[in-house]
Amino acid sequence: MVYDLSKRAEDTLARVQASVGNDIIPLERPFAEAMKNPDRGWELMPEIEALKARNREAGLWNLFLPPNTQQLPDEPSVPTEGFSNYEYAFMAEAMGRSLLAPEMFNCNAPDTGNMEVLLHYGSDAQQRQWLAPLLKGEIRSAFCMTEPEVASSDATNMEATAVVEGDEIVLNGTKWWSTGAGHPNCEVLIFMGRSSKTAPRHQQHSMVLVPRHAPGVTVERLLSVFGNEHKPYGHGVVRFDNVRLPASALIAGAGRGFEIAQGRLGPGRIHHAMRAIGAAERLLQLMIERGLSRTAFGKPLVDLGGNRERIANHRIAINQARLLCLHTAKLIDREGVRSALSEVAQIKVVAANLMQQVADDAIQMHGGAGVDDSLPLAEFWAGGRVLRLADGPDEVHRATIAKLELKRYGDKH
Repeated sequence: MVYDLSKRAEDTLARVQASVGNDIIPLERPFAEAMKNPDRGWELMPEIEALKARNREAGLWNLFLPPNTQQLPDEPSVPTEGFSNYEYAFMAEAMGRSLLAPEMFNCNAPDTGNMEVLLHYGSDAQQRQWLAPLLKGEIRSAFCMTEPEVASSDATNMEATAVVEGDEIVLNGTKWWSTGAGHPNCEVLIFMGRSSKTAPRHQQHSMVLVPRHAPGVTVERLLSVFGNEHKPYGHGVVRFDNVRLPASALIAGAGRGFEIAQGRLGPGRIHHAMRAIGAAERLLQLMIERGLSRTAFGKPLVDLGGNRERIANHRIAINQARLLCLHTAKLIDREGVRSALSEVAQIKVVAANLMQQVADDAIQMHGGAGVDDSLPLAEFWAGGRVLRLADGPDEVHRATIAKLELKRYGDKH
């Protein structure tokens, strides 16, 4: 496909693609083996840290940031020159070919979303304390929103509290699936909790910056995803017991949690979707290579069991999904997130399901090899399945799409 990209974006994309193919994918097996070593614990892998340093020096860093991002206060050395959502979408696709890749460019969730929150809503002091080291890749972060005791697909159900008491804010509650909470370098959590029961429904919650080691913060355990702990990040069950922080830890003031969350999730869902498309491209490649190289019943696998039709359908679906994502990115760049609520919901549903389906067929083509971790197929399948829940389940996004579509025809419900 031919797209209109600036020369700078084209050059950067080519370098990202080269790094993913030549440097990052070869690290997948050593990384998987290192993380399975029980004596290693949750230590970081030196080869990955070295590659991150090289990419930062090469300018392949913080690519998700908007173009012409203002320099941070007193931090002239922090790399902040990013790209439009449309331009970055291509780079996110390239990174999606490997589950390791986003961190290699300091473009990994949840840090990207947390950095965007601090960039757009953080005070100068908050940016100096937390955003600057995140942009440098010196620390990691977690986002504490989902709760184990309520249906978190409706975020207004949240029971955790963030109550202002004089010049302090007091946090109580338990969060889970707080990705990044187990990382050795995790230093800050963004906590979302209820500040008021009487304010309008979407002005009752606040976001608060919480030092990871503040008194009262406990990572009770780390959850696994289909048996994988996802070292070194981990998905934490985090308890907050009367955590007292200065009121200055509030992001943008009390009651603005939902506003911030909407601003955070729009571009983030484009990133997720385009990475899913990149994963689907690699899965399709692996599927085809397997189908052409193996023979059964006297024929190449590609000629058995409807596999040619599956390959054709996947090529059509990947191209369709990419075009929908790029359209959404352009719309956000031109008119803002609120103009693309339906499109953002659409890409979230389409891309996650696409990634899971292509992974499933690739596993089937590989037989027993497809479910072993010597290949990334099972992990990609798990990633697609989880993405159908993360940042809102499919059902919530489909409901949003239907609501907005019906509204065009006068439905007021």
